[in-house]
Amino acid sequence: MNQYLLIVAIITIICIVSSKISAKIGLPSLLLFILIGMLFGSDGIFKIQFDDFVLSEQLCTIALIFIIFYGGFGMNLKSAKPIMGKALLLSTVGTFMTAMITGFLVHFIFKVSLAEGILIGSVIGSTDAASVFSILRGKKLNLKKGLAPLLEMESGSNDPISYMMTTLTLGYMTTNSLSTLPQLLISQIGLGVLCGFAIGQLFKVILEHVKFKNDGLKSILFVAIALLAFALPTMWEGNGFLSVYIVGVMLGNAKLKHKVSLVHFFDGVTQMMQILLFFTLGLLAFPSQIPSVLLPALGVMVIITFIARPITVAILLTPLKVKWNEQLFISWSGLRGAASIVFAILTVVSPAYTSKDIFHVVFVVALLSVAFQGTLLPYMAKKLKVEDPTNDIMKTFNDYEGIRQLSMIQVSLPEYHGWIGKTLADIAMPNDMLIALIVRDGENIFPKGSTVVEEQDSLVLCAPSFHDESGIILKEVIVDEDNDWLNKTLDDIDKENRLLIISIKRNKNIIIPNGETILELHDSIVYMDVGNNVIKRA
Repeated sequence: MNQYLLIVAIITIICIVSSKISAKIGLPSLLLFILIGMLFGSDGIFKIQFDDFVLSEQLCTIALIFIIFYGGFGMNLKSAKPIMGKALLLSTVGTFMTAMITGFLVHFIFKVSLAEGILIGSVIGSTDAASVFSILRGKKLNLKKGLAPLLEMESGSNDPISYMMTTLTLGYMTTNSLSTLPQLLISQIGLGVLCGFAIGQLFKVILEHVKFKNDGLKSILFVAIALLAFALPTMWEGNGFLSVYIVGVMLGNAKLKHKVSLVHFFDGVTQMMQILLFFTLGLLAFPSQIPSVLLPALGVMVIITFIARPITVAILLTPLKVKWNEQLFISWSGLRGAASIVFAILTVVSPAYTSKDIFHVVFVVALLSVAFQGTLLPYMAKKLKVEDPTNDIMKTFNDYEGIRQLSMIQVSLPEYHGWIGKTLADIAMPNDMLIALIVRDGENIFPKGSTVVEEQDSLVLCAPSFHDESGIILKEVIVDEDNDWLNKTLDDIDKENRLLIISIKRNKNIIIPNGETILELHDSIVYMDVGNNVIKRA
């Protein structure tokens, strides 16, 4: 037991550290997770014997549930509304067309049966949400208005279509008959949509009226909702992934309190699920078998990347007057990844088709797609002139807070303050600061330019929150009898430590210190640990 916990801890730490390294070398972190899994696998350095496709399918399905739920929950429908029709067209009709074109070409070029060709096309028909989300966010790829939400919505909503096509094709290969396909199609889509909307609406009403004492319980509830959204329709042969995505979209765009904290919670959960997913897939692969499937995999990669995907995008988006450079970028952004490999595992555990070759073919295709297309995505954005520095990629997500990063402070004006007797129009203030409210004799006064500031007014000031990426950290400490700072001035402390004291709480009073302020016993101080940053006290 302890050995397994130790291995899990070490692997998780290695994956997290590697994600930092990947940002510096320009490789997608998801690719490194797979490579780390391969290093630990049967053919790798650490020789962990693992070939349980059934267990892998179950683990990866759980991971996909949260990744797809997060894709829906984080999608801002307001920003996606102008492109929703195009995105849904690509995620439904586009996924079907890409799969069919790929399937027919694989059938004719590699001389496999038509059913097997369509199965391969179905498995890799969808673009990978985890890869697209990771690269767009990680690279902070600011695109022209509409492109980012289009890619987000397409990649988040087309996995259910690919999953449905995979299961339908396997169903046909099991029965060798098309008679059951209409029933399976209706149950897959109908139950998926019905359960998704029903569960989403139910919990939307509940969450809008029920108050939670802490965010932790609400986060746990959302985990349960995501699992329920998948399990319920799946029990009746419905499309669980479609249901999960719909529930995610509905709850993510509902008027819920503390929504941002929920998005951040699922961001962490999804990161963990991505590590689990990609590492498991890497662990499951046998590198020794890759050379035998490398040529077919390269062929499939070329077919879907340079033929099937571009043709599909052109047919669907040209009538909608989408510019050619945007079409090319959308085509290039069709990354294949974890979802395709998970669906390939389904083919291995299915009684209809148990060849492991398809797993390694799809594995190599996904690996090449993430490495080749994913790495070159920022370059292609620049080359095709679809970048827009003024359009923040983070605005396409529900946790965007750019318009709310403001701080409010209250200041009581002492006697003879320079602002007393002046109108607000006459007070020189920084451009990004304003007086939001005046409290006078217990009454709230909403100010305007002609408002005159009076003695003993209490002013509520509004300004942008401090944001620093240079390593500054805010800390708080209480001065006790053993503290070396006791009875020292701030100037003396500054000489000995690389820090800057911001405020001192003493006997319920807040003191804004200067260099001559002496720290006393039980002072509660807030200070900046500036590290190697140079900050001088005025």
